[in-house]
Amino acid sequence: MIELPKTETKLMVAIHGWSGIVLGLLLYAVVLTGTVAVFAEEIGTWSAGHRTTQSAFERPFADDLRRLGAQTPKEFHGDIDLFEVGDHDLGVFFHRHELDAAGTIISRGIFYQLGKDGQVIDRRPGTSDEVFGPRNDNALRHFLVDTHVQLHVPDPWGLLLTGILGLAMLVAAISGLLIHRHLFKDIFTLRRKANPVLVQRDRHSVAGTWSLPFGFILAFTGSFFSFFGSIGVPIVAMAVFAGDVEQLNEAVFGNPGTPDPRPLVIGNLDRSAADAINRAGAIPTFATLENFGRADARLTTYHPPTEGGLAPISLVYDGVSGDFLHTKPLVGARPSAGGTLAAVMSPLHFGNFAGLLSKAIWFGLGFATCYVTLTGLRLWLARREGSSRALGWLERSVTIVGFGLPVALAAAAVAFLITMPLGTATYWTPAGFLIASAVVVLGGALWPSPAAFRQSLQVAGGLALLTLAPLRLLMDGPGWQTALATGQPVIPALDIAFVLAGIWMLWWTLQPNRGRRTSSVLSLGAAE
Repeated sequence: MIELPKTETKLMVAIHGWSGIVLGLLLYAVVLTGTVAVFAEEIGTWSAGHRTTQSAFERPFADDLRRLGAQTPKEFHGDIDLFEVGDHDLGVFFHRHELDAAGTIISRGIFYQLGKDGQVIDRRPGTSDEVFGPRNDNALRHFLVDTHVQLHVPDPWGLLLTGILGLAMLVAAISGLLIHRHLFKDIFTLRRKANPVLVQRDRHSVAGTWSLPFGFILAFTGSFFSFFGSIGVPIVAMAVFAGDVEQLNEAVFGNPGTPDPRPLVIGNLDRSAADAINRAGAIPTFATLENFGRADARLTTYHPPTEGGLAPISLVYDGVSGDFLHTKPLVGARPSAGGTLAAVMSPLHFGNFAGLLSKAIWFGLGFATCYVTLTGLRLWLARREGSSRALGWLERSVTIVGFGLPVALAAAAVAFLITMPLGTATYWTPAGFLIASAVVVLGGALWPSPAAFRQSLQVAGGLALLTLAPLRLLMDGPGWQTALATGQPVIPALDIAFVLAGIWMLWWTLQPNRGRRTSSVLSLGAAE
């Protein structure tokens, strides 16, 4: 039981309410897209119809690197990024670091995409933003992640905005904790036969109480990611390295050692990759090769946490001999509490530390957080119904964002499935989202009844989810038998999930007396 004086309780209630109202809709958008982005990798496999299960790091690639190095200008030999693209093809980015016109460090070089047989199927000069930007086969996955990370607002303002939203979520979580007089009792209090206002309030309190720890974790880690690159790095670079961000990155994330520029051919990196997979127990998510063609070449592989672990793993190998050197902390040259804390931020935020199980738990908690945000906004408006004309437009805005955003996201998925075979998904995926959003906003402004419009959006969302699986098959996506035979059970699993979600949404929306109960909640809330 949390005891606060009456004045402090009123203050906490006010802070809790206004922190949710001022930034609640943007916070809802970030949390909802983040909830979906938990399964971004699986959605990418499902939407693109990937059939390959063997990783590019499990195939020989050292000879390909030597061949590419011979045809790449030496000015780009300083750093090489290795990562998987498409259907487990290998992406190789030879690059150097330089300053752009605004004084920001960028990576510029040549990107190669290697097919299963090692042949170059794509070659592009450009910067890291161009190389790591959306491609036709991953446009949907990239769109979901970018919407969550920075709401498609240009750097650094997008990161600053999501960081502020994370802090707002932290304020709402702390104030919500303090105004719970009976915290443990509220976890289990759900009066199903009470009047509609109490039922809605109980659901809001139960969902909010159970998701409080998740809210703290999500808010803190999200703010860390947003402010780390946009504010933290420039400040530390200015204070310690005279503003040299590249020197900071080398000191904090690089491999310290004595430079040895003697020209030597890279060693058996295929053996190094196999050893890294065996040591870490997982395929690398990323790898870097520093000082290509020199005696001080170093290969670093980055892996997800081991079974039962929480922090990711980084392994360093000699680039000439291919021998294992040491395990590298994410931050700094030696293990430290700060480095460990920074390393666990990503697994805690994205919920990928225990595979699909932790992702499913994070998805459920994220859904609960969305429910808490949306019901909190609606309860706040219900208590003030009729007090101001401006609140009428706020209610319409809550309906547009709360129920229209899922419809727009589903429309983006529909647009991707239709246009990916045509090679135009990078354009039409965000365009489909924007078109659907414009229709929703226009409907929200012109529809006579917000309640009827809300019901229409729920029906539209349910129907959109039901169309995803048939549309994927219609656009020549792999069938269930093919997907299972090639080791991609995630494809039929997501088909089933979308169909069940669509059926549930339609059933929930079209229940008899559903609209009447919703109206009762608002009217009773106003009377209260």
